[in-house]
Amino acid sequence: MEDELEDRVLHQTYLSFMKILSRFTSSVPFDTPVSYLWKMVRLYLLRSDVVVFTLGVIIFFMYLQTIELWSRTVLSRLSQAMSPISAVQRMKFMEGSDADKQSWELKGTLSAAYAIKGRRMHMEDRFIINENINSTGISLFAIFDGHGGEFAANYAKDHLIQNLFNKIIELSAFKDGKTISTPIKESPDETKSKDESNVTVERKTSFKKSVSTADDTSKKEITDPELLAQLSKARPITREVRPTTKPVKTVSIPLSSYLDKGKINFGKLLTDEVLAADRLLVEAAKRSLNVAGTTALIAIMEGSHLIVANVGDSRGVMCDSRGNAIPVSFDHKPQQVREQKRIEAAGGYIAFNGVWRVAGILATSRAMGDYPLKDKKFVIADPDILTFNLDDHKPIFLVLASDGLWDTFSNEEAVKFIKERLDEPDYGAKSLTLQAYYRGSVDNITVLVINFLTNRITTASLNQ
Repeated sequence: MEDELEDRVLHQTYLSFMKILSRFTSSVPFDTPVSYLWKMVRLYLLRSDVVVFTLGVIIFFMYLQTIELWSRTVLSRLSQAMSPISAVQRMKFMEGSDADKQSWELKGTLSAAYAIKGRRMHMEDRFIINENINSTGISLFAIFDGHGGEFAANYAKDHLIQNLFNKIIELSAFKDGKTISTPIKESPDETKSKDESNVTVERKTSFKKSVSTADDTSKKEITDPELLAQLSKARPITREVRPTTKPVKTVSIPLSSYLDKGKINFGKLLTDEVLAADRLLVEAAKRSLNVAGTTALIAIMEGSHLIVANVGDSRGVMCDSRGNAIPVSFDHKPQQVREQKRIEAAGGYIAFNGVWRVAGILATSRAMGDYPLKDKKFVIADPDILTFNLDDHKPIFLVLASDGLWDTFSNEEAVKFIKERLDEPDYGAKSLTLQAYYRGSVDNITVLVINFLTNRITTASLNQ
């Protein structure tokens, strides 16, 4: 009874209000058509039941509008999960035209790599496969994960790898008592072994190159506008950074310094070459005002020895004979105690911006390039070197990957995933890359797998 009484009171109040409004408006002189129209509105549209119904319809459509995006996302994910097509087929459908490739792949004798642009606008990952360089028995693998543009990753791929390639050949000849009078200028692509015909190489497209030589840096490269905007705000970082035209002094290191008891000291070689390439990269970047940077994960294998150099947060993981995941590199993150102390000792700081970042900008504490942060020594390019005796671990395979994979996979998950797919033509590299994408990785993703179950790498020198 009380509810009905309240409804009646509310209804009577509304009618009284409308009568007062009607009397007020009726005193206003209207033309005859306007007066008639107002009378129709007052009698039919301003009735309490019509007003309540109209408000209900408006609220309902507002509710539909708010949940539209959510429902669309859920339905899209459900349709993907229930779709009978495979992940590979979906990726092929996503690739689109030849002008906008989404994936790159390369197959060596005992190694394979697969990379996708993923959800990023541009592909900034680069990878290297050089098996049995110039029949020396030494193999070289690398992954470069660029940020802020392609410039740094391209520079490292073209120049750092070329220098390592040449030094490996020179050192191999030198330790055997041979001499090389002139520097080797052939690229790895031009020095393939005689057994190259037995190697299957698959390329969907090649990565675009920013520069062709060390001095070809006069053109300004496209850089990340968000990074530039943050750098412009960070006055303590950039106030002393200006373009330079001073030549970089190069120090000639005798080949004998890289030999230890007749064996090549790959750890020293990798450290010297990475730091030398970084100095040249920084100077080239300053000339073109390019703030790009790149991580570097480099693995050299000779016989039963594996040497890994790491700068940044790309990562390598080895699967031993028991199926255990053995890290062969460790990420350089700003929040690590060692890295944070070094950054603060240089006058820098770390800040949380989605993840911990150097000066609130860079999510890795070590990288090649990144000259505004490099000049302040907030970011360094000193590589960590780890050496492994493969006879001790008897590995099944080795995975090298950019952080686009490790954002969605742990070391153990990646090893387990590859172990179940090692019989695939690319040793599971493609499947793992696509799985990381469908798990939600928003970065470029590159996976390189080296299979140890078959014979040693004896043929081919490949470069992608």
